[in-house]
Amino acid sequence: MKILLVKPYNVSDHIQPSQGLGYLATAVRKTHEVKILDCIKEGVTAQKFARIIRRERPDVVGIQCYTFDLKFVDETLKAVKGQSAETVTMVGGPHPSAAPMEMMEHFATTLDYLFVGEAEVGLPRLLTALQEGRKDLSDIPGLVYRKDGMVTKNPQLFVDDLDSLGLPAWDLIRPETYPESQHGAFFKKFPIAPIIVTRGCPYSCTFCAGCVVSGKRVRRRSAGHVLSEISYLYHDFGIREFHVIDDNFTMDPLYAKDLLRQLKELRLDISWAVPNGVRMDTLDDELLALMKETGLYMISLGIESGSDRILKAMKKGITTAKVRECVARIHRAGIEMSGFFILGFPGETEETMRQTIEFSLELPLSRANFFTYLPFPGSESYAQLQERGELAEVDWRHFYFMNAAYTPQGLTRKRLKHLQRSAFARFYFRPRIFLSHIRAIQSPRHFFFLARRVFRWTMLG
Repeated sequence: MKILLVKPYNVSDHIQPSQGLGYLATAVRKTHEVKILDCIKEGVTAQKFARIIRRERPDVVGIQCYTFDLKFVDETLKAVKGQSAETVTMVGGPHPSAAPMEMMEHFATTLDYLFVGEAEVGLPRLLTALQEGRKDLSDIPGLVYRKDGMVTKNPQLFVDDLDSLGLPAWDLIRPETYPESQHGAFFKKFPIAPIIVTRGCPYSCTFCAGCVVSGKRVRRRSAGHVLSEISYLYHDFGIREFHVIDDNFTMDPLYAKDLLRQLKELRLDISWAVPNGVRMDTLDDELLALMKETGLYMISLGIESGSDRILKAMKKGITTAKVRECVARIHRAGIEMSGFFILGFPGETEETMRQTIEFSLELPLSRANFFTYLPFPGSESYAQLQERGELAEVDWRHFYFMNAAYTPQGLTRKRLKHLQRSAFARFYFRPRIFLSHIRAIQSPRHFFFLARRVFRWTMLG
């Protein structure tokens, strides 16, 4: 069968390879013809997508879906079925995993199947069942489908042995063809590739829905498997910078230290970063020293708020005092830091948001990102807002971090955007910070990327 795996087009600044689609391609390519289409990288809008479907004529179209992709997914599914009603359509990813029944109902005429959570085991089984014309799909983990007029959801499966999944189909992704600044605004070396070391998260942050995809239990690839991927990308694709994009690489310090010691022995000329962030309370002096010795140049930290009341409401399991202590430890290690902050969390006031902005200025951070709160389906805070009837005001068409899709009671969207712009301006227009970022620009193309990013985050909305 001809399989087309699609990363939807959107206005994201993160033009980076899809690891999820890469793993799915590896899972099915032994018996099927697979292509990966990154619509963001290739500039493929919904209008252009219809032409690709006419040209490629795939038997199956699988689409990765985040909440902000819903409009594109709707248009894409209509384009596929408009070309051929026989083409099988399916979606997976965070939003389908969090709201499977709603998606199957909403896309009743254009969506055939949906996967909840990880699909490396389920997708090959589904394709085999389709080829054989088999009606019984009950053995396919994570599959959501229609049976006798009813939507049926099979139990999820979380693979214990991550090494058994192999490596993403990097030859289909071609990471060396991606632009600079894939996951953030700055970088040290180029080309860049993301890697995933762990899956699952045991923490209970109320704004996050990550566990609906990968579960609460942390599973790790073996150190040797991770290092073999790094070596493969380094030697076969010329990759010189790696972004560890899972959140819990350092949760087991002994594991992280062992991996980094082995990485050090490879003597590769690389830089690396953790742009998704790590739990700062997992970092000790020995681990930080190893991270720096192996090429780490930036640690991202999910600080989120400068208000202990809001941190408690978020269930972060950390206080502002603990943040100061951890940040001081990283600073002593000589590693630069980027902080993530959320503005507009439910129950926030202007006063708590101003506390967050002031807190960001007091910490020795090199960079900061001020996200507006997004009520992700599947998160605890989403369920609470839904129960209170506050989601009617959510602007789902602009469900991006740079927009204020939700505003706490007592605040207007305009005011929240003003506070976000003020936070960026106050942080980055300090002479030391501003000049350090000017010096970090590496090319004209990088400059224009940064200019576009600044415009989107401060002027849109």
